[in-house]
Amino acid sequence: MRRKAREEALRALYRREFLDLPPEELLAEAELPKEAQEFARSLVFGVLQHQPEIDKIIDSRAEGWGLARLPLVDRNILRLGLYELLYTDTPPEVVINEAVELGKLYGTDRAPAVVNAILDRVWKERVGGKVG
Repeated sequence: MRRKAREEALRALYRREFLDLPPEELLAEAELPKEAQEFARSLVFGVLQHQPEIDKIIDSRAEGWGLARLPLVDRNILRLGLYELLYTDTPPEVVINEAVELGKLYGTDRAPAVVNAILDRVWKERVGGKVG
């Protein structure tokens, strides 16, 4: 159920790249059970609330790419993963695994490796007290 919610959150974040709509409207078409709908909503709101900090982290760690050069889907998978990694109590292993799976399903060919590398690095930096 949470995986489906993450997929819907990713779709909403991707749509947000093209449509300046409130999160509720971006998620309006999602057919999810109430609990999954609430989880997806919390992810989208959380990413949007922390997007400047999240984008800064992506930009500084996407070596040779930078935020602007990352494909839109891959960028939003990273945003979702970083939000969940840094601002929720979801276990880091689960966050990284789920983000890599989203990369396999929806991202570019390089997405799983890039997502795994960046999230793993940020997680290790966080444990060492260096995220920011």
